[in-house]
Amino acid sequence: MNKNAGLWIDHRQAVIVVRTGDQEQIRHVESHMPKRVRYSGVSEARGKGIIYNDTSEDGRDRRFHDQANRYYDEVIAAVRDAEWILILGPGEAKIELQKRMETHGLSEHIAAVKPADKLTEPQIAAEVRHFFEHA
Repeated sequence: MNKNAGLWIDHRQAVIVVRTGDQEQIRHVESHMPKRVRYSGVSEARGKGIIYNDTSEDGRDRRFHDQANRYYDEVIAAVRDAEWILILGPGEAKIELQKRMETHGLSEHIAAVKPADKLTEPQIAAEVRHFFEHA
């Protein structure tokens, strides 16, 4: 029996819909990532040719990327055994997940990556259902 997965993802959470035949399971994965903070004074100074070696900002960026990779790995673990995977989302997270999946050797299983605004859980399930019924 074919197992397909579709998910809606942003930097805060992922809603994963796994379909096996007529059965559907929905799972939520929280990112627990802090908001990224940019300090305008530092970027303005850099734009004027003054470069600061701000290790605290570098450290925050590194921690953000490390947490993002752990988040994406948890999402990948939930869909790893799916034959086809549909990725939906409003921003950069869907592309970042796609790239992370490619590094895990799952690029052949990605059916599509499509933009989608904020959706409710039933809307996500309906999108996934519709996509795989008409694919």
